[in-house]
Amino acid sequence: MSTHVTLIGNATGDPDLKYFTGGTAKASFGLAVNRYWNDENGEKKDQVSYFTVEGWRYTAEDIARVVEKGIRVVVVGKMEQQSWEDKETGEKRSKVVVIADHVAIHSMSIESVERRRGGGAGIADESVSTASRKAPQPAKKAAPRPAARREDLDEEPF
Repeated sequence: MSTHVTLIGNATGDPDLKYFTGGTAKASFGLAVNRYWNDENGEKKDQVSYFTVEGWRYTAEDIARVVEKGIRVVVVGKMEQQSWEDKETGEKRSKVVVIADHVAIHSMSIESVERRRGGGAGIADESVSTASRKAPQPAKKAAPRPAARREDLDEEPF
């Protein structure tokens, strides 16, 4: 059983990309997710939750290419609890990690990313997703424009 989540937040740092012996890529980065509400007195309150996000294979490489500190991203993935024994104290430790299936730049960040990267044409197309590895689809033909009527023309068409 796994818990699927969708998180929207800001990257707390640049991703860390590693390659393992077999060539498998792994990228990880921190994600800060803010929650806002008004208390019973109408006072605005907020709480920040921090997550570790990991991506593997193509998703890892895409994360390393697109995600930067401060960028607002959308992460879709599964929560996984990781456990280990602390080498110094011998105590059992654990943490919850989000294993990303998809990571995309949130639309609010696209303009700021383009400005930081000097215009970066097509940054919106750099959303991270394993689905983005599909073959390009042929362009759709535009619907034909209705023919101009003689009475709609100000001048002769020649």
